[in-house]
Parts: sequence; structure tokens; C-alpha cells
Amino acid sequence: MGEAPRHVTLIDGSGFIFRAFHGLPPMTRADGTPVNAVYGFTTMLMKLLADSSSDHVAVIFDSSRKTFRSAIYPEYKAHRPPAPEELVPQFPLVREATRAFDLPAIELEGFEADDLIATYARLAVEAGARVTIVSSDKDLMQLVGPGVEMIDPMKNRTIGEAEVREKFGVSPDKVVDVQALCGDSSDNVPGVPGIGVKTAAQLIEEYGDLDTLLARASEIKQPKRRESLIANADLARISRELVRLRTDAPVPVPLSELDVKPPAPEKLAAFCAAQGFRSLMGRLNAKIPTAAPTATRAVLPTEAPAEAPSLPPKVETAYELVTDLAALENWIALATGGGLVGFDTETTGLDPLRARLVGVSLAVAPGRACYIPVLHAPAQAQGDLLGGPSTDAPQIIPAAETLARLKPLLADPSVLKVGHNIKYDMQVMAMQGLAVEPFDDTMLLSYALDGASHGHGLDELCLLHLGHANIPFSEVCGSGRNQVTFDRVPLDKARDYAAEDADMTLRLHALLKPRLLSERMVSVYETLERPLVPVIAAMERDGIKVDRAQLMALSEDFGRRLTELETEVIALNNGEAFNLGSPQQLGKVLFETLNLPGGKKTKTGQWATGADVLEELAPLHALPARLLDWRQLSKLKGTYTDALVAQINPATGRVHTSYSLAATTTGRLSSSDPNLQNIPIRTEEGRKIRHAFVAEPGKKLVSADYSQIELRLVAHVAEIAGLRDAFAHGADIHAITASQVFGVPLDGIDPALRRRAKAINFGIIYGISAFGLAAQLGIPQGEAKAYIEAYFARYPEIRAYMERTKEEARDQGFVTTLFGRKVFTPGIKDKNGAMRAFAERAAINGPIQGGAADIIKRAMIRLPAALAAAGLSARLLLQVHDELVLEAPEAEADATVAVVKQVMEAAASLSVPLLVEAGIADTWGAAH
Repeated sequence: MGEAPRHVTLIDGSGFIFRAFHGLPPMTRADGTPVNAVYGFTTMLMKLLADSSSDHVAVIFDSSRKTFRSAIYPEYKAHRPPAPEELVPQFPLVREATRAFDLPAIELEGFEADDLIATYARLAVEAGARVTIVSSDKDLMQLVGPGVEMIDPMKNRTIGEAEVREKFGVSPDKVVDVQALCGDSSDNVPGVPGIGVKTAAQLIEEYGDLDTLLARASEIKQPKRRESLIANADLARISRELVRLRTDAPVPVPLSELDVKPPAPEKLAAFCAAQGFRSLMGRLNAKIPTAAPTATRAVLPTEAPAEAPSLPPKVETAYELVTDLAALENWIALATGGGLVGFDTETTGLDPLRARLVGVSLAVAPGRACYIPVLHAPAQAQGDLLGGPSTDAPQIIPAAETLARLKPLLADPSVLKVGHNIKYDMQVMAMQGLAVEPFDDTMLLSYALDGASHGHGLDELCLLHLGHANIPFSEVCGSGRNQVTFDRVPLDKARDYAAEDADMTLRLHALLKPRLLSERMVSVYETLERPLVPVIAAMERDGIKVDRAQLMALSEDFGRRLTELETEVIALNNGEAFNLGSPQQLGKVLFETLNLPGGKKTKTGQWATGADVLEELAPLHALPARLLDWRQLSKLKGTYTDALVAQINPATGRVHTSYSLAATTTGRLSSSDPNLQNIPIRTEEGRKIRHAFVAEPGKKLVSADYSQIELRLVAHVAEIAGLRDAFAHGADIHAITASQVFGVPLDGIDPALRRRAKAINFGIIYGISAFGLAAQLGIPQGEAKAYIEAYFARYPEIRAYMERTKEEARDQGFVTTLFGRKVFTPGIKDKNGAMRAFAERAAINGPIQGGAADIIKRAMIRLPAALAAAGLSARLLLQVHDELVLEAPEAEADATVAVVKQVMEAAASLSVPLLVEAGIADTWGAAH
């Protein structure tokens, strides 16, 4: 896994294919296979990657013609002719081309490529990244907005809000309504007869949106237009559902796994050679970078809250470059006298433990800020590197002197330091031996107030609340292969960019902090978000020790077993070798060579070979079963054993994960670089990976895990008497449920019946359907439905809670946890049943999962002081879902467990007891 996303590029692969096919003359390779689309696709992809500064890239394809839209309107795209015969064999080849560049080729049955692009775009902006969509498809223009732009690769033209307005006559957020009115003959979207784009735009601009227009259609003066709108109102609404892109599609590959990796030249060369692309082979080294591009700063996600505040007046800026001690002392005096200072750091990279401090910026009032360089290249070198003229630059204050003067200010308890994602700046300054306290964090202020209703990147918030577009990182550091680190930026450019960050952070603070009181979110910010920052910062700095030799041995073992599995699979294929990683070759083996039943082809004519297909075939033949084993082991090796070795910090011998504090809907923390929350623990191989996380000599790892915390929260918030009683008496909750729901005495509960009760208990939290429960338990759907109904009959309080919670979400657009956190539920009033149902499930689960997140945060905040008060030196290292991992001296391990259990079990006062299970061992795997 790479850096957290900063710039995500989503390539409309299907659009690329058709553009290439129709734009190039016929071409064939030696065996007669048409390859003109493949050639054009490969050329465009090569150019795009060479010019891109993105750190996360994916190519998205259409999977099949039939999608959920076909159920809404059977005529949708029904009139389209099949793909040209010469194009069909090229569909799988362009996917091979994508993989040759080491990029994910993503598609999903039942959804169009545009829906996946819309979903990834949403995920990216929620993660604080900016998005570039490479396509000229007008249907994607509805996604354009702050932080999301399109690029037409053929015309090399950027499509922003101005270009969308030129095309549709309205802003991007109204494109769907215009398309719903004018329809689209190419996709068979009916629209309203007699209304074209221009008229539709005029109507939407006048009435605001489609629903208002249709409700007031009788007021329209033109008779034909009025009659057509009234008669075809339902068609307009259906058309809107057809053209509106889904942003909640299941993503086959997590956003975090789209990180750019340097493509292997030999793999690309082999692909080009196989297609006969001799001219491209000679351009590979010149066009494709040999290292992944440096991540750019996060900017501009899209959604705004329903009621954005009015913009403050414009402020004249006066940014100063501080290069002498007198000026530095003056700024320190201003900050000290005002008791409030905006604070930001500039560094050479995104890892605060390895990056070098380049400079510090301070802001004391709106528009009044400075930049204090600490590490910058000489002006001559800057000019040479950036391709501009060199200029004389002043000498900067020696770094040691600057830090010595700043140290008292940053630790002054009478001066509030205001940062944006200040955890990063605290880490950077801690590496210099400086503490930053007390502090406020505008990212966390925004997150506490608005949750996941929009992203919380500085640039997005500045646009949203201040109407100000910050200087792009690429404007000062360049992009692509010409990008330089911040220490190479000329001082005048560095001043404007860095001082602006501190200035805008201070301005945001003035707008956001007062909202805490008026919106009753003081407790969430002051007791859950802000006090967690130093705890997480210390965890990240401490990291956890990893046994490099054990990981390497595991990797070798996995590699050996992969070879054995490959040999076994080939033997099961009558000794005929094939590429186990090629879905195309695997499909032929399964459904053509072995003639296994149930094969389905995708839109490209390729056999579907996903995990679900292999699982269905596994009972019928040993080959798909072994293939599943091979895939699982291959992922473990590539994602964990190989990758974790590379992520060990050479200076500490430990892995230092990074926790995102404002990334999830429910308030849970998310881990990255590496993601330690996704290490599988249900398989033997996954557990072996956890055994590679070890304690230092003379110490032990302590794992403390909440037992069934979400079920306990369900019992509490839904006031379920039966479950409360069971938890109060420490009974086996699943056995009790089985007994009460199925009417079987406790001593007659067999493991199979308990397993069914357990599936229902946990499934209810996530709104499990009869279909989902039937699939999980391997029982008929009717039987699963009967189980769920019996559950509701025994525990009617849970159904009452569900209905109450959905109503709350419909009324206010969010639900709240026990501690006041808002969990937003977009789509709760959507007319699309599937989207509405998804939002309803999120509403039901929000107070439960969000409450669990709040409880463990409360425990984490209290733990350091409790351990210190007990005279213990244990350190908190990891938080993984409902589990905390600490490292303690061996002699203190038992005492540490006692304190940790006491703090965690007292983190919330519920109507059922919280229970923590703890273990002590030399490895994480053994302790858990």
C-alpha cells in the first residue's frame, strides 16, 4: 500500500477503447487478431502516465450491457447495436494492457463504468484528495466541481465548471436535471418530448430543480411546453434515475490499493512484443517513469453541507518572509500577545518521521502571516531546478537558532496554536524536540461539526467556507517528472504558499469554533477528537516492532507454497500449463477444457472467474478450490509479507502506521501505510502474519479487545430486555438467542443452531436481508426469512429501534451516537429504492458502530494518564477496530492488563456491562 491518496486519476477505459478503435485504421498482429484499439489505448495510457502527477490511478471499464438501469427502464440502451466484430477480441487485450502498466482494471457486474468512477471520486474527495477523470463523456460532467475535474485526452482539454456550463447551460450540480428533461437519444433516455438542452437549462435555472419545475409546470405560459411537462412528468423522473450516476457502488478494489507503482519495463515490453507494437517498445523508457510520482497535496472534495454559511468579506493579504532574528522575534511577540496563532509546517515529504523540516508559517490575523524558512536550497540551485532565472535570495536564519526561538512559543500554555491536521505538524516538530500545545485543529473542528457530509481537506474547506481557492501545490513544486521537493522552491513562492496555509487555517478557526456551541458539538470535539491527537501522535511515533527475518521466512514459505499450488492446479488441468493470474486463461480452463457448469461471460466475451464463481465451483472440482487457495496466498504475500518488510523504518526497526482522524462516516479511525487493520485473522496464514509483530526483548505485547461491543450497544440503545439480561448475567449471548428465538432449551442448543443465532445477532446490526442470511448459512431463503421474523418477534424492541432510527435520519439527515457524534445518512430520502435501503441500513448501524468508535476513543484518551498514575511504563501502539495493543515491560504486564481492562470497561456507562478480554505474549498473534 502506498501513500494516502492526494491526487486520484480515474480513467474511463471504455471511452478510451472506442476512441482508439474509431480513431485508428485497422491493424492486426501476426496471428490476425485486430489490435488497433489496443494500440491506441496503450499509446494514450503511456502518455497519460508520463504526464500525470497522480499518486493513485485506476482504469474503469463497463462490465456488461445489462445494469440496474435496465430494471428501471428496459428500453435503456436497448437499441444500441452490438460492438463491432473486430472490437470484441480487443476488449480482454486492453485489460491486459492495463495490467501490464501495473494498474488495476476495474469493472463490476450490474453497474456502468461511470457509476464506479462516481463512487471512487466520492471516496477520494472524502479522503481529502483531488480527482481527475480522464474522459470526454458528457454523462460524467455531473461530477465536476471543487476538487473534481475532467480531462478530454483527445483534445487535451480540461473540463471544469465553466466548460460544463458551456455544454449544458447550468452548473454541474444541475446537469442531471437538464439531462432528465432533454433526454439522450444515444442511450435511449426518453426525457420530455419537445425540450432540448437550451430550453431545459432555461427551465432549471428559472425553477431551481426538476422537482420544483414539475410541481409548478401548470404555471408555464407556453402551452405545448406546459402540456408536455405535465403529461411526461413521470418520464422525466425516470430519466433522472437513468442519467444520475451512483456514488455508492460496491468497489471491487479499495481506493487505498489504487496507489501508483512503477511498472516493470520487462512486463510492458513483453506485452508490446506479443501484440507486435515494435514502435512502442522503443518509447517505453522515455515515456514511463521508473518511480511512482510524488504525491501532491490534498485538494477540493465536492459535497457541501446543505446550509453553507455566507462567505466572509475579502481580506487583503500581507505575507512576510522572515530571514532575520529581529523579524522572527517580532512575529513571536505578535503571536504571544494575541494568544492565538495559525501554525503550519512545510517538509520534504509526507512521512513526518522521515521528512525534513523545510519551514514554518505563522498567522496572527486574517491576511497577516509569515513564512520562516529553515531548510532551502540556494537561489541559484532553485532557479536551475525549476527552469527559471536565478535571483539573489537573502540568507536564512540558521535552523537551530530558529527552532530555539520558536520553542517557547510553541509550548506556551497561554498561546493557542491552530493547525489543520495538526497531528502531522506535531510529529514533525517532535522530531526536532519541540512540543506543540495547547492546540486546536480545524480539520477536526470541521469533522466534529459536519461529519462525512463533505471532505475536510484545507483547500476544500477554504472554498466552502471562505470562497477562496488556495495556491495549488503543483504551482509551486511542479508536477510529474518536473516536481521538486519544497526545499527547492524559490523563497518568494514558498512564502506565499506556506503563509497562505497558516492564514486560511486561522480564518477557518474563527468560523468553525463558534459553531461548536451553537450546534451542541462541544463535547464531541473537546472530549473525543482533540484530546485523541497527542495519543495517536505518540502511537505513530512509537510504532511496533516487526521481525524482519520471520516476515521474509513467511514470504519464502508462501512463495514455495504458491509454486506447489501452481503445480497442483496445472496437474488438475491434465498437465497443461496456463497463467493462474489470467482470468481469460482461467475461464477457458474452467468452462472449455474442464466443461464445468454455470459459466457466465462478461460483456467483453470473457468468462467470469471472480471469487464467487470459484466458490460455487469448488464443491464440483478440485481445481477451482486450489485456485482460491492460490489467490489468497498470493494476496497475503504481495500485500503483507513482502510489503511490510519494505515499510520497516530502518532507523527504528519498527513499522509506523498512520491513522486518519477524519476519514470515516462513523468516527472510526482508519490505518494506512501500512494498513494494519486489514490483516486477516480468520485464516492460519493471516494469523502467522500477526505473529511477526513482536515485543522488544524484555517486554511483552498486551492485546485488549472489547467483547461483542456492538451487540452490547444494540441491547442498550434498543432497550432489548432479553439481551440486557443475558449480558448482565454473563451468559452465552448466541446460545441464549438461539434458545429464545427457536424455542429450544439451552442444554439442547447444538453448534449449528448457535451459529445461526450468531449470524442473525451480528447480521441484524447491518440490516441483513433474508437473501444475505440464506447465502451466509447455506439455507433456503424462505427459511432465513422465517428466522429473521422469529428474531423480531422475540425481540420487538429491535424493530422499534430500527423504525425510530430511520425516521430520525429522514427528519434531520443524520443519526447520533450516545456521545453526540453525527453520522450522516445521504440518500435516506432517495426515490431509488436500492439507494434508500442502503442509507437506511447505514442509519441503523450508525449509532452502533459510531458508538463503539467513540467508546474506544474515550478509553484511548484516558489510558496514558491511568498508566502513568499506576507507575507503569506501557506504551499504546495500535488500535485495530475494537482492540488496543500495548507494549509493556515483562514485569509490568499483568499490572498493565489490570489497568487497561479497568479503563476500557469504564469508558462508557451502559445498561449492560462492557467486557474486555486481554492477552499477554511475545507476539501480537499470540496475545490476541
